[in-house]
Amino acid sequence: MTAGVALAPGAAPAAPRAPRPRWLRVVRAVTALLVAAALVGSPWWGPRALGKLDFFHVRRIEFEGIRYAKAAQLVRAMSVDTTQSVWQPLPALEKRIAGHPLVSAAAVERRLPGTLVVHVVERQPIALVQVDGALRPTDVTGVILPIDPARVGMDVPIAAADSALLHLLDGLRREAPALYARVTQAQRAGADELRLMLGSLAVRTMSDVTVSRFRDILPVEADLARNRLRVVELDLRFREQVIARQP
Repeated sequence: MTAGVALAPGAAPAAPRAPRPRWLRVVRAVTALLVAAALVGSPWWGPRALGKLDFFHVRRIEFEGIRYAKAAQLVRAMSVDTTQSVWQPLPALEKRIAGHPLVSAAAVERRLPGTLVVHVVERQPIALVQVDGALRPTDVTGVILPIDPARVGMDVPIAAADSALLHLLDGLRREAPALYARVTQAQRAGADELRLMLGSLAVRTMSDVTVSRFRDILPVEADLARNRLRVVELDLRFREQVIARQP
């Protein structure tokens, strides 16, 4: 998702001036861009010189890749206003944005003359876990994300705060999204065992199961459906076997 924020002036406005002719504004803008093109490839003093020109002050910030984070919050995290230049060091801005609890990584680029474009990689909610009596979204590392599930729709399962479960769910989300979408609950069933509910169907497996191995339930389900057989559990705990248990 892309969101843009036009920045309000960061300093007191100057005294009003008589408007310049349009042709003069166009000439000045083209001249500034030509100067910028010449200086960008120059030594270190090029961007420093450009940073002193009002023409290159930040007037807009665009965010790409955000769904849960709010653009206004990210602008505050960047600490950028219209008194600053687009030629300021970008790594410092990226570091500030990455400090936001919903951001795992960020890259900033300039769009001349006055726009900063921020490419955001958000922390993805993998499951809802129980925290102090409430269900809270967590990412694959177990970090609780500041997202209110009552306000923001998310189709994620309820799970125990267990690293093996979260990594399995994240793997399913990335590599087998249709299977992940079927998972409603996930919990540990023993020291080395996991139990996932796909609607009314339970899948029992070992904690080191891979996504590829988990996919082995699909042909078994298809075969059971062809034979009109109903099962309540599929067991992946035994090597190269899928054991189906009927009611």
